[in-house]
Amino acid sequence: MNAMKNRVQLIGNLGKDPEVRAIDNGNKMARMSIATSETYQNNKGEKVTDTQWHTVVAWGKTAELVEKLLTKGSEVALEGKLVNRSYTDKDGQKKFITEVVAQEFLLLTKKTA
Repeated sequence: MNAMKNRVQLIGNLGKDPEVRAIDNGNKMARMSIATSETYQNNKGEKVTDTQWHTVVAWGKTAELVEKLLTKGSEVALEGKLVNRSYTDKDGQKKFITEVVAQEFLLLTKKTA
């Protein structure tokens, strides 16, 4: 049961191309924004789509694969863990961030040339 304590699974589409950069030790880090949508009928019988945006980060080999395979609009299934962190911005304000750290992903749409 320990493996299930902090596990996130998402299926969605990238809102823009992933931002990939090299870190000090030569490792790569990829940051992407993924939209997940649910459609339902409200109490008036109208079709409503609720879209949520998730910030996803990938490291190392996973980031390298993200860079090679994913582009804006790609549909992807991913699994990772939820991470909360904080930092102080340039104005001295404490900011809090929640993001998914991707451990693996599966491209669901064909890669275009």
